[in-house]
Amino acid sequence: MTQNQEAVSAKDRMLILTIVVVILIIAGLAIFGFLVIKQGPDTVQGQADATEIRISGKLPGRVEEIFVEEGDRVRKGDTLVHIHSSLIDARLNQAEAMETAAKAADAKVDAGTRSQIVKAAFELWQQALAAEGIAQKTYDRMEALYSKGVVSEQKRDEAKAAYEAAKAGVAAAESQYSLAKAGAQKEDKEAAQAMVNVAKGGVSEVYALLEDQYLVAPYDGEITEIYPNVSELVATGAPIMSLQKDDHWVVFNVRENLLKDITTGTVIKIHIPALDKHAEAKVYYIKDLGTYANWQATKSTGDYDARTFQIKARPTEKLENLRPGMSVILEQ
Repeated sequence: MTQNQEAVSAKDRMLILTIVVVILIIAGLAIFGFLVIKQGPDTVQGQADATEIRISGKLPGRVEEIFVEEGDRVRKGDTLVHIHSSLIDARLNQAEAMETAAKAADAKVDAGTRSQIVKAAFELWQQALAAEGIAQKTYDRMEALYSKGVVSEQKRDEAKAAYEAAKAGVAAAESQYSLAKAGAQKEDKEAAQAMVNVAKGGVSEVYALLEDQYLVAPYDGEITEIYPNVSELVATGAPIMSLQKDDHWVVFNVRENLLKDITTGTVIKIHIPALDKHAEAKVYYIKDLGTYANWQATKSTGDYDARTFQIKARPTEKLENLRPGMSVILEQ
């Protein structure tokens, strides 16, 4: 063997030795990491949420004034919007006039003045006919809005019921008028008193509608969205604005193997990254999300499919600036 061949052979042995040493070092580090470094717990991320309700009323009309803006904080009972309806004002005047006429007819029956009773009954009949016309127009309007999908079937049915009641009022008024002309004093008295009651009911119905001309906040909260603008028309039951209630909670979707220490009433620790705040929350709701949310096992044996559960918890103390949609981390 020449001197050059011996030098090459020595270099090969050194290279092989170096490779072996590197492999041993890598293997040692891998074994050390496997034995020492432990895998951290799974990160369970949820989000904050809150109840949001839509403010609406039973009075159809025009938005006269809006007293709040999006983002405003309101207290329970604060006035939010004023809705004006000239049609309802006219119905109120008409209902009050019918009540006055009915009371007058009743008084005339008591006085026994036959010609005045007949005249009053006729006026009641004419008033009832006018009321029927308004009720029919309202029903026709609701039917048109229902066909366009603007109002619900219930609102259409309520308008239809009011129209049918108005027609019944016409029949009752006409019957009263016929009795007055026939001169049946006892029947006149009963019918006149019945018409007084009907007229009072009509006035009460209109006042019930007018109660919703000023809509107020049912809860403390924040105005998140306003739908119509001032001067726009709104239908019965149409949403005017959305109010976010002050009842924040957090929600997580977790696999069942993480629920061993979580039950209803358990106090859990949470972290809100957006606020850089740690807090506690009390679990009040746990529900299976169904088979569509199952976590499927990756091995055919030695593992099982885990169902997914939704848990909700309320913070044990008020968290300033917590808003729905913020990420929340469940600390384990």
